[in-house]
Amino acid sequence: MKIVGIEGMTDQEVMDEIQKGGKFVIYQYCISIIIMSFRQPSNIYFIKSDQGSVGKGLGFSLITLLLGWWGIPWGPIYSIGSLYTNFSGGKNVTNDILSGAQGE
Repeated sequence: MKIVGIEGMTDQEVMDEIQKGGKFVIYQYCISIIIMSFRQPSNIYFIKSDQGSVGKGLGFSLITLLLGWWGIPWGPIYSIGSLYTNFSGGKNVTNDILSGAQGE
């Protein structure tokens, strides 16, 4: 999975940002096609300590609002869950990323 937002940063700069409150997050979106609904994760986004995380998830929320509700029964369920995750600032996966990086 691609990490968006660390382009041009060294490993030490990323760790410094994390120490100041930066984090890695994943957003969700839902797309429904009549009787089938799909809930998918976004790429991983690095949110710097001085940035808000809700704004980066707005595009995924818009996709969900437009395309997610139509599948019965999972469309509305997945859509509400995706919107909740996105408006909560995304799913924080910082610990997963850091533990994976240490294992390499």
